[in-house]
Amino acid sequence: MANNSLPQSTLDTFQPISAQAVFILARLAAKKAVKEKMRDEDRRLTLVYPAEITAKAAEYLSAHPELFVEARERARRMGMFEKSQRKSAVPLLNDR
Repeated sequence: MANNSLPQSTLDTFQPISAQAVFILARLAAKKAVKEKMRDEDRRLTLVYPAEITAKAAEYLSAHPELFVEARERARRMGMFEKSQRKSAVPLLNDR
């Protein structure tokens, strides 16, 4: 009988590495900050359109780039991001 799952050895070695994870975590932190600010202004979040929160979070994120640094560290702690090890193009050029 065929088994559609990956072998256990493959599952144990898989580690997600993604710059997208950093962007998502930074955006979530910006949304959280925007929501806190709205609550401080006594606005009910249930009456605010999600698109408005997202737009304000994008503005907040562009004004606070340090959120990306914090998000990268958080992703690294969570095992979602590692610094990529790019191969140099120089050896390829020397092979010609």
